[in-house]
Amino acid sequence: MVIKSVNLEKVCGITSKIPDNKLMEIAFAGKSNVGKSSLINGLMNRKSLARTGSKPGKTQTINYYNINEELYFVDLPGYGYATAGLEVRAKWGKLIEDYLYQSKMLKAVFLLIDIRHAPSENDRIMYDWIVKRGHKPVIIATKLDKIKKSQINKQIRLICDTLVVENDTIVIPYSALTKQGRDDIYELIDALKEQQ
Repeated sequence: MVIKSVNLEKVCGITSKIPDNKLMEIAFAGKSNVGKSSLINGLMNRKSLARTGSKPGKTQTINYYNINEELYFVDLPGYGYATAGLEVRAKWGKLIEDYLYQSKMLKAVFLLIDIRHAPSENDRIMYDWIVKRGHKPVIIATKLDKIKKSQINKQIRLICDTLVVENDTIVIPYSALTKQGRDDIYELIDALKEQQ
């Protein structure tokens, strides 16, 4: 996949209607501080189009990035941000759920999990939501550069066991620092485009 053009085209807040797009969508979900903005920027070859923040929970809207006029990267709000009030967290949850249930062009959901830790309760809830919507989440195990190579397989097993994933679930370890895993993600996106 070669990135020729990127445009932040639509931003949906809690009161917005989910747009009825004509291009295929790939959604990115993950808890706050898992490296979602860094992954999206890495895939788009942009330094800071997707906003990364020193404070987690920066993405409070659904952001639609038009890629090459071919597809959308859909950045969903980060969940599980501890200092956000319960009411705010409930609204973010509803926004994500509405998107998963209403989008007609959603072809894949990339669920980001920090490779260093077992998935949280929020991660498990998100995984179940995605599966109930009829999608098989692609697990992106972020922060790969923070662990030793010898730990990778053990940590991937921990993620898969905790989420109780199906045997053929795709898991791609990714490092925002070295961009390891990016080509695998591009190949997956190209395969999805061909299925259109």
